[in-house]
Amino acid sequence: MTDSVVAGIIARVLKVPAKPEPPAGRPGSLKVFNAARGFYRYRLLGWGIRQAGTAIGLLVGLMFLDRIELGPLYLAGGLIRVVEVVGVAGFLAQLPLSFLMVGLDYRYRWYMVTDTTLRIREGLLTVSEQTMTFANIQNLSTQQGPLQRLFGIADLRVRTAGGGERGGSSEQHSEGANMHLGYLRGVDNAAEIRDLIGRRMRGLRDAGLGDPDEEVPTTGADGAFAAASGELAAAARTLRNEAARLRANLA
Repeated sequence: MTDSVVAGIIARVLKVPAKPEPPAGRPGSLKVFNAARGFYRYRLLGWGIRQAGTAIGLLVGLMFLDRIELGPLYLAGGLIRVVEVVGVAGFLAQLPLSFLMVGLDYRYRWYMVTDTTLRIREGLLTVSEQTMTFANIQNLSTQQGPLQRLFGIADLRVRTAGGGERGGSSEQHSEGANMHLGYLRGVDNAAEIRDLIGRRMRGLRDAGLGDPDEEVPTTGADGAFAAASGELAAAARTLRNEAARLRANLA
C-alpha cells in the first residue's frame, strides 16, 4: 500500500474537507496559492527534531528503569518490562502515522484571492477557515525566520479591523485564536501575494468600493475605544460595498 493511498485513507477518516469554495469576487479574478515545497521540508525537519527528542527521552527512561534494584519484587519487574515494551511499540507505531500527517498538513492548505476577498483554510484535526474582505484589511506584513530563509519560504500576515496590536507575550498567546489575524504560511512568493492584495485593495478604493484606513497604534482605554470605532467603521464600509455592488448589478 503506497503512502498516497494511506494518506487518502487518513484524510477520509479525519473527514478533511475538499478544496474550499472560492470566496466572493468577480469571475476570472480568482487566484489560488498553496504552501511551497520548502514548507514541507521545513515541517519535516521539525518533525524529525521532535522524534529524535522523544527517542532520546525514551532511551533515557529505559536506562533508568533497568537500573532500578527490584530485589525479590519479580512481579514489579515484569510490569516494568511490559511498560518498556509498550513504550517502544507505541513510539515505533506513531512514526509512520505522524510522518504522513506532516504531508497531509502541507497538502491541505489553501490560500484563495479574488478581486475583493481573501480565504485561508488550514488544519487537519481542527480545520480553520477565514474569509477576509479587502475593505477590512488594515495591514499586510511578511515574516521570515532564519530557518525559513534557509528553505526559501516566508509567512504573510494579514490583519483586519479590530485586530489591534496588544504587544509583548499577550499578543503571542492570543494570535492563535484571533480571527482578525490570518497567515498564509510557508509560501515562497509572499511579497508577490502581498503586492497582489495591495493592488486589488487600491483598485477597490479608487472605484469607491473600499477605503482601508491607515493603521493607528492605540493603547489603554483610548485604544479600546479606537478598536471599537474601527469595527463599526469596518461594518459600515462592508454595508456600503454591498450596496454599491447591488446598484452595479441592477445597472
